[in-house]
Amino acid sequence: MSSRIFFAIAPSLAVFLAACGGDQPAPETENEAAETSEVAPVELYDASTLTAAIEGPWRSEEARARDQFRNPAETLSFFEIDPASAVVEVWPGGGWYTDILAPWIAANGGQYIAAWTPIADGDTGAQSFQDRFMARFDEDVFGTAQLVEFGPGANELAEPDSVDAIVTFRNIHSVLRRGFAETAFESYRTALKPGGVLGVVAHRQPAGAVQDPRASNGYVQQDYVIALATEAGLEFVGSSEINANSADTADHPFGVWTLPPVLRNAAFGEEADPDFDSERYRAIGESDRMTLLFRRPDADVTPAGDSE
Repeated sequence: MSSRIFFAIAPSLAVFLAACGGDQPAPETENEAAETSEVAPVELYDASTLTAAIEGPWRSEEARARDQFRNPAETLSFFEIDPASAVVEVWPGGGWYTDILAPWIAANGGQYIAAWTPIADGDTGAQSFQDRFMARFDEDVFGTAQLVEFGPGANELAEPDSVDAIVTFRNIHSVLRRGFAETAFESYRTALKPGGVLGVVAHRQPAGAVQDPRASNGYVQQDYVIALATEAGLEFVGSSEINANSADTADHPFGVWTLPPVLRNAAFGEEADPDFDSERYRAIGESDRMTLLFRRPDADVTPAGDSE
């Protein structure tokens, strides 16, 4: 296997992971682990267009089956991603979007950066998952990428004013669960160049439902996400219904994880329920999702709570 894909901790971070690393310790990784499969070796492939990257032969059939729910072409186009620029993906999990973003960005001379939560000493499960992630993308077509630590205790996503775009898919509930939401959005604003964009896809809580501050069911109100971003000094550009699913009522017995691809049928840590009607949730499909675009203003706005 080649070593073209080289992951290095950014200079501002203390730990250098020269030898591959493993897990994304967040609840959304249960989704990703359920769909992760081996990458097909690819020696030469032109992934310079978004369509070509989505059609790349390294993408598994399981990953392609999710396209109907995740709409990568429409989503990345809405996010105005320039593949010749520096793009950070926050908490990529099993790498569903990495399969598309890394080859597309590499083919256009840009820089793909994967931001992972810090792994605690001795957390072999988390380390193993990160190891598998890195091994999957050790092919020339994926280019040379960076791996940076980002999460509670590692608040700096990147050097200030250094990246053109940040994307985060189905992770807002995780930053809420960790009490890290305000800090995360402030870090996004700081890392972006003036004019840079933040693209957010998140499981959407109905507007009339009570918002759990920790989003334990995985769902978040759209207005709440917009408020988090704007209070951090980002400008709300607009929303899209690309990833909407009107069949999702967001009131499932095991939260969003009751739906595909996880199809959880028992509380976490309990034995699976063989009598649970999973077909009902397969019929719903993946969750109803907000798709939001924000921009760091060319002339920065001081976030609420900041002092001169």
